[in-house]
Order: sequence, then structure tokens, then C-alpha cells
Amino acid sequence: MNNFFFASTPHIHFGTGTHQKLPDIIHSYGTRVLILTGGNSFDTSAICQNIWENLQQKFEIHRIQVSGEPSPQLVDEAVSSYKSFSPDCVVAIGGGSVVDAAKAVAGLLPSGDSVMEYLEGVGHGKIYTGPSTPFIALPTTAGTGGETSKNAVLSKIGVNGFKKSFRDEKLVAKHIILDAELTLSCPKHVTAACGMDAFTQLLESYVSTNANAMTDALALSGLEKIRDSLIPAVDNGNNLQAREGMLYASSISGLTLANAGLGSVHGLASPLGAFFPIPHGEVCGTLLFEAAALNIRAMRERQAGNPGLLKYAAIGRMFCQNEELPDDDAQNRLVELLEHWTERLLMPPLSNYGVKAADSDRIIDHISGGSMATNPIILTRQELTDLLSSRL
Repeated sequence: MNNFFFASTPHIHFGTGTHQKLPDIIHSYGTRVLILTGGNSFDTSAICQNIWENLQQKFEIHRIQVSGEPSPQLVDEAVSSYKSFSPDCVVAIGGGSVVDAAKAVAGLLPSGDSVMEYLEGVGHGKIYTGPSTPFIALPTTAGTGGETSKNAVLSKIGVNGFKKSFRDEKLVAKHIILDAELTLSCPKHVTAACGMDAFTQLLESYVSTNANAMTDALALSGLEKIRDSLIPAVDNGNNLQAREGMLYASSISGLTLANAGLGSVHGLASPLGAFFPIPHGEVCGTLLFEAAALNIRAMRERQAGNPGLLKYAAIGRMFCQNEELPDDDAQNRLVELLEHWTERLLMPPLSNYGVKAADSDRIIDHISGGSMATNPIILTRQELTDLLSSRL
């Protein structure tokens, strides 16, 4: 076994009804609460409204609504507006964008600094020393797994846009509440896209060159839940067992990506999400099949002994539930399944969001080197161009 380091994890409360623990957890920190939520999704969810009314009765509370991908401007405005309020804790109830925004706001409230002081690659390079306001996360979607990671991903979308992380161990949530009841109102298309994001994160971290025994065990556990839960959760949003499986898989994917890294899909997802208004889950969902097929093909041609091939085969056998399949057959069956799920879940082509063949060079020039560095094989520029072209 290779040496490895595994980042600390927060208190995780998993199970139906665990959202009822929230008031007691908040009370352990104090009485002043800043809560970040989604927009319409929070207001139209009966269970979220019950949580809100309950918190209003017990705490001094302010709310920020987050719509779309969180930006540095949103974070800075929130910090400026609520620093004097000095909340005892920050709570996120929402999807990955809400969790990322809340994580960044919590980290900056004590100092009042702009997030641009710390944002990787585009910020001023200041070293974050904390402290962070205690952060509590209640995800309402099953996709990014951001609740278990130290990354707050922020975006500025446009021609000169970026998608970068404010990242530090001190930003990790103190408590995570994983209650599948909170995901029941998640729309079908969002469930599908978020689910493919979790699938991508688990598969990429499993075949990552930086994977280790612990991340492998977690990724396999999450992938098994994806196999059994994603399609049922999309087909029947009220299937609580499937929702629980997906919420577990998503949160596990946050742990595996933070500790093992990712791959080519996320390497491309960063510039795609920066330059075009495409939701992160849809980027992952539309690229996963072609990216896996490309990795397998490239390893067969150039690195037949690459351990990534054995790992893809293992996942192929898992998803087919046939441990007797030879490696090549298992890899082929996995690619076929990924293609089928891409079509079954209606993952959109990149062209739906304005991506053109002429954009390939600019996208590849701005690839996330961190994610691409742990792809199981180094891909050529032409291979990456072909990958993008295949999903236009």
C-alpha cells in the first residue's frame, strides 16, 4: 500500500429526519445565525419552510439567497453586509452553489477580507490563516459533495471568466446533516445532472493516479450506491431509498475528490463553466462517457500496464454485476453503460450552451491543471480537442 494522507472530516449526521438536529447544533455555537439558501427551491419546499419558521422562533437570523453559480462579488457583498452582525455560525441549506458560497462567507466573516485575496490562480496570493465562522451544511441536492470538502468554488462567467477555488482545511464544515427528505423536491433534470456529477467524481477519483487504499474503499462504496440509486431517483423523485443512496454517494465523492484528485472531465469543466453558462453537473454528465472511453483507449494503445485499466474493469464488473467478465469486456461494458446513461438522462450537448468547435483551443489553454494532473494517463491536445468535439 502506498503512503497517503487523509484530510479530516466533520461530524456527519446521516438519515431521514436528521434535519431536526439543526437547532441543537446551532445552539451549541450561539444565537446569531446567517443562513444561505437557494432561491425558489427553498421557498417552495415545505420541509425547508418548516425549518425556516422553526429557526426564526429560536434565533436571531438573517438569510441570503444564492441563485446560479456563486461569484466573488456575491461573497464579498455578503461579508461586507453581515460582518457587523457577527454570526455565531453560518448555515447552508441548498445545492452545491449554496454550500460553496456559505463556506466562503463563513471563512471570511471574521476578517472581512475580500475572497480575491485568496482565490487560487486569479487572487492576490494571500495565505489564509483563519479563523472561520463555524459552518453547518445541509445539502438539498446530491451531486457536488461540496459539504465534505475544503473547497469553495467561485465563478465569474464570460469571455474573460474563471472558475476557481478558495481552499483551506479551516473552511471544512463543523457539522453536515445528510437528510434525504431535503432532496425530495429536487427536480428530475437537476437530480440527473447532479447524480452524473457525483458519478464522475467517484469514478475519476477511483482511477486517479493519486488514489489510495482509503479513497478506493470510499469510492467503491459510493459507486455501488450510484449503480443502485441514480436511475431510480431520477425516475421516481419520491423514492426515499434511492434519494438516500444518492445523497450518500455525493457526500462520499466530496471526500474522495479532496483526497485523491479528479481527472479530465473536471479539468475541462473548469474553463467550460467559466466561459459558458453551463451547470457543472451537465458538463460532467455530458463528458463522462466520452472521457472514460478516451482514457481506456489511450491506455490500451500507449500504456497497456496502466493500473487504471484494471480499475475501469473492476467498475465495469460492479455495474454489470458479473465478476466473471474479462478485463477488456468489463471495460467495454462500462463504456456502453455510460453511453446509455448519458442518453437516458438526457445530458445535453455542449452546443446547447453556445460552445463551438472554434472554442476548443481557448478551453484547452485554460484547463484545470490540478484535475488533469491526476488523470490516469496524459492526454494529447488532439485527444482533448476530439473529446470536446464529440459532445458539441
